[in-house]
Order: sequence, then structure tokens, then C-alpha cells
Amino acid sequence: MWSSRTSEPYLSLTAHYIDQDWNLKSKCLQTAYLPDDHTGEVTALGLSEALAFWGLSEDKQVCITTDSGTNIVKATSLNNWTRLQCFRHRLHSEKASKDKRVERAVAVCKRVVAAFSFSWKKKRELAAAQEELHLPQHKLVTESPTRWGSRQKMVGRVLEQHKAISQVLSADKKTRHSVPSWQDLDVLESVHGALNPLLEFTDSLSGESYVSVSYLKPMLHLFRTQILKPLRMKHNLQKTLR
Repeated sequence: MWSSRTSEPYLSLTAHYIDQDWNLKSKCLQTAYLPDDHTGEVTALGLSEALAFWGLSEDKQVCITTDSGTNIVKATSLNNWTRLQCFRHRLHSEKASKDKRVERAVAVCKRVVAAFSFSWKKKRELAAAQEELHLPQHKLVTESPTRWGSRQKMVGRVLEQHKAISQVLSADKKTRHSVPSWQDLDVLESVHGALNPLLEFTDSLSGESYVSVSYLKPMLHLFRTQILKPLRMKHNLQKTLR
């Protein structure tokens, strides 16, 4: 389930299989416009119709891999399909999301990104500030709940561009209140420092041309022995997040 840049909703179905030479293959069977509400019932029907259209038997389907969205979980249950949860989608910090300091800092981050996303003038001013401050000409990143690592990338980009962001937002009294405080930046640095190592490891789980399930145990071992081990950290919050 995804939306286009013009916010039109679609449902895509990809089949993964092994050919006669034991090569991993994948084919996007279809992308269908789905304007109805994405409830579990609607999603279940859309998936069933997609298989029927291609003449694929549900009996030959090993499983369906999905994220943890309530609608897709319900859809697979209604269709009586075996669901294999995407491990990479599970790698997020529930503890961090419940911390009030993190909630506030991330909310500020989203507000900053929104201020530039919906204003071409602000984008132009940001580009000018980046050039003046000799910062990389990078665009801000919007968080998407269904895209792994998007929060981490959003936080990292705001930290990278915070001087240019502050310069632009401070010049306008309507957006001056959106400038991240030093406390917010301190929290965001802790979040970035604690979770950034996860991105490199989770990227290895997104391959379609190799078997990724064999990566799980070595990766979990690395988490326990390296990523999650106690370290000297700048902020106590960083220890909490880990």
C-alpha cells in the first residue's frame, strides 16, 4: 500500500520465487488504483482479486511478507494466508517513542520539515543559507511511518542543516517559534547517535537478489555485543535509547 506524489492511493503486489536454476526472482505483478479506505476487508479483497486475475492458486503461496500495519495484518488473517512479518520493520525503538523528551524533539523536527515542505520561498531561502554557510545542498527529509529509517534520516538531516534552518526560520516572525532549541538539538543528537548504527545493518536485509534470513542471527549477535553494549555516551538519554 502506497501513495503517489499526488497523494493517490495504490496497492502493489510482488511475487518472489526461485527459478529452475535456483536463482531468486521477483516480479511486480500489478499496481492497482485503490481509492477506497484501506481497511483490512478492502485490502484482503484487493489481494485475493490480484491473485485470481493472474491465475495464481492460493494453495501454492508459501506466505505473504508485510509490515505490521493493522490493516494488512487483518487482511492476511481474513484470507487465511500465512504472514511472515518483515524483520526490518520490527527494528524500531518503542522505548524511544514513549520518552517525552524524544516526542517533543521529534515533533519539533517534523514542524521544521513541514515549514519548508509547503513553501517554495522557504526552500529557496534554505538553499541560499546553505550556500552562505558552506553546507551541503541537501533537501530536508520527511518521516514516513511505513518507511524504515525515515525518522533517523529526518533527524540526521535536521542536525546537518540546523544552522541554515535556524537562520531562515529566525528571519520570519511567523516561523521563529519553530527554531529548535539547544535542548531539542541535544536530544536529537542522542537519538541520532544511538540509532544511526542500525541503518547500516538493516540495509543488508533489504536485498532481493540474495537470501537475507541467514543474516538475522549474526545481526542479532552484533546488536548484543556491539551496538547495544554500554558505552561512554554524551547524554544519559542515549543510554536509555540503547
